[in-house]
Amino acid sequence: MDRIVKSLNTRKIVWPILIGLTVSGWLLSRNFNPDTFTFVTFTWHTLLFLVIAVLMMFLRDIAYIYRILVLTDYQIGWKQAFNIIMLWEFSSAISPSVVGGTGPAIFFLYKEGVSSGKSTAVILTAIFLDELFFILSVPFVYFLFGNNIFPPDSANIEEIRWAFFGGYIALFVYTMFLAYALFVNPQLFKSFISWVFLFPILKKWRIQARRSANQLIYTSKRIKKKPFSYWFKSMTATVFSWGGRYWVVNFMLMAFFGNIYSFSDHLLIYGRQLTMWIILLVSPTPGGSGIAEFIFSNFLGDFIPDASWYALLAILWRLISYYPYLFIGAIILPIWLRRVFKNDVTYKEI
Repeated sequence: MDRIVKSLNTRKIVWPILIGLTVSGWLLSRNFNPDTFTFVTFTWHTLLFLVIAVLMMFLRDIAYIYRILVLTDYQIGWKQAFNIIMLWEFSSAISPSVVGGTGPAIFFLYKEGVSSGKSTAVILTAIFLDELFFILSVPFVYFLFGNNIFPPDSANIEEIRWAFFGGYIALFVYTMFLAYALFVNPQLFKSFISWVFLFPILKKWRIQARRSANQLIYTSKRIKKKPFSYWFKSMTATVFSWGGRYWVVNFMLMAFFGNIYSFSDHLLIYGRQLTMWIILLVSPTPGGSGIAEFIFSNFLGDFIPDASWYALLAILWRLISYYPYLFIGAIILPIWLRRVFKNDVTYKEI
């Protein structure tokens, strides 16, 4: 628990901001053309679609908040759910994408009064639903557009394809393994974990691994009893949350470039973002900072009429979909920690 609290240091927001702005500045200097921006006019159309883009993030957050309410059987209230989701997003934003915010998310639920076992069950179920969304959505867009879901003029197209297919296969295997462990045979998973952590190099983590396996067994017993409505509500919320996140870019492009895109273009932009996310899964930087800004122009450049817009739109995209979680989390975290640890005399504020 102490390790998790220490990992949530609000000073860590500096690094993803610096990395992101450095890469964005480099992109801006590389493609900058001042004449391009002399033609920019902010009309009601521009403002309307930028507002809609922001509202897509509100939709995403509301869907996530509602899902956590459903998954906890409404044991927590809307305010608690809001805090949990914002802190979960914050912990993910300051951690490398490959690490994520799973551990802190369980901690946040636990400190809001949800038992340790149930907290683990809720977060594992949420992760399973997210991964299921991707392993179903990616083949759908690939069936529609084929190799067009990759950037057409990239010098590193083969590396991008290998990263995409490798990431998808890893995600698919992980999701199927999690599904089997949750719904079919959790005891086999526990036996496998116990065997793996007998190796001398892993022995010191054996107790923690067995505890995780026991929590997965608890999760399996819990979710097998859930009615159809539980899964329908939580999966619907999952679809809306990810859909809201990805449609931010679509409405951004419509704000500045009008109605030059067909419905098929919008679906392809959506598909490109799914591809981007698969690659960002293995990002070593906090929240994919720097890498996200770079591949934005790489993947979506053919939908942007002028290269001078690449960096500006990448910055705007991150201002809407990423940076707010850094600042909201930095504001909420100290207040939340004081509240949940108010009776803990050993707690020292970070």
